[in-house]
Amino acid sequence: MRLVIAQMKHETNTFSPVPTPLARFARGNAARDPRMPPEGREAYQSFKGTGSAIAAFIDLAEKAGAEFRIPIAAQAWPSGPVEDAAFEHIAGRICEEVARGCDAILLDLHGAMVTQSFEDGEGELLRRIRAIAPRTPIGVALDMHTNLYPAMVENCTVIAGYQTYPHIDQYETGIRAGKPILAILDGKADPVMVWGNRPMLPHVMRQGSDDHPNKMLQARCRAMEAEGALAATLFVGFPHADIVNAGLSAVVVADGNRARAREWCEELLDKAWAEREAFVYRIEPLEESLARAKKLTEGPVVLLDHYDNAASGGTMDVMTVLAGILREGLENVAAFAIHDPGAVETMIRAGIGAEVTLPLGGKLDMPSIGRKGEPLTVSGTVKLISNGRFRNRGPMGRGVLMDMGPTVVLDTGKVEIVVISHHQEPNDAACFASVGIEATEKRYLMLKSRVHWRAGFMPIAKAVVDCAGVGVCTSDYGMLDFKKVRRPIFPLDRLNAP
Repeated sequence: MRLVIAQMKHETNTFSPVPTPLARFARGNAARDPRMPPEGREAYQSFKGTGSAIAAFIDLAEKAGAEFRIPIAAQAWPSGPVEDAAFEHIAGRICEEVARGCDAILLDLHGAMVTQSFEDGEGELLRRIRAIAPRTPIGVALDMHTNLYPAMVENCTVIAGYQTYPHIDQYETGIRAGKPILAILDGKADPVMVWGNRPMLPHVMRQGSDDHPNKMLQARCRAMEAEGALAATLFVGFPHADIVNAGLSAVVVADGNRARAREWCEELLDKAWAEREAFVYRIEPLEESLARAKKLTEGPVVLLDHYDNAASGGTMDVMTVLAGILREGLENVAAFAIHDPGAVETMIRAGIGAEVTLPLGGKLDMPSIGRKGEPLTVSGTVKLISNGRFRNRGPMGRGVLMDMGPTVVLDTGKVEIVVISHHQEPNDAACFASVGIEATEKRYLMLKSRVHWRAGFMPIAKAVVDCAGVGVCTSDYGMLDFKKVRRPIFPLDRLNAP
């Protein structure tokens, strides 16, 4: 038995000004060339033993005694549309390996990739693979934020998506996507797959799987699998993509019973539609949020800068919330993080212990929301310099290598600001530990995150205060100029019956 295992992951924020070249897909690798996604043995070494879907595929293959090849393992932090050259390189490596012949294909994809030429990057990849291998079983693991298109479903055999947000079940999703494929090869399964969607753009801040209504919906997916579904997935979708099929969808895989799969799928979609109002996020003005935070005495208190999150394509250099924290005089604060490679270089040249005053952040304009970058002049001491590399402790992305690039901690006396050169969301407490900050000893933690912070910090957080700043991850849909998404759609358009 010969398998092809590969990874191509990117969540595209079409409103983001952050470019997405091939080098951005080199995150978390053990390759000799850090500018390129790892391949072959280097890809294996990068992900074997981690909490990723591709690691699950590797384990399944090894347990089955299968021969397998990994032509590429490419993942990038969310950003703007993927450059065509990057997509062609990644898709080309996968298709070349498939063309050499295999019995099955296992793919760790995202589901919300938009390229310069294709609204549905995953669907285009699968279409090309299916043209090469028209009858080869294909199993696909997808992110819960998939914006599902027909080409994805039509050109593979099994789809399974994450059932948790924060995404702490990536490995388990790989197992759910891969096991039915191996069962096909053993003659023990006959997967049939159906899908559908509803005209909904759930707010990301209301998508957490510990919160109603997504908690209930994901529990029902797991129950369906206990009832016999090979895989049941409710995708909340990624709303910061101005594409036709952005939004909520579902896909269910049954063993030979298409009617049952359709029944399950429609049940998930109807339940989600009935709860559409619960997926709407209510925004609190920043001034009110910070005033409320000042009254909280027991820390750590998470100050959530959720409009500027790198894991949703944010620039991560917007200073609005940090400026408010400094203005209000909050003390014993650690802020993660400001993306400003130029400032990092300046502070490295100054050296540890140097007193510096410099314009921080605000280097990127955000034309999609009509905002210019606004640096903030900050004074402080260069406390620490790091290469920015660490491995996640888990539960999200356990063991996966993170790379912030050259990193500096700037201490203003009241706020320790982590300044980074590569985008990195604070979803794991190791991001602070790696730069000598003990998160549990801080009164406040400013985190540029939306929901993933819960994976690493919910166990220590005494309270959380949402801070509506500025950014292309805004929860205010009125700031986003949707031109391509299907209309009418809730809540952009108030809809009644489905």
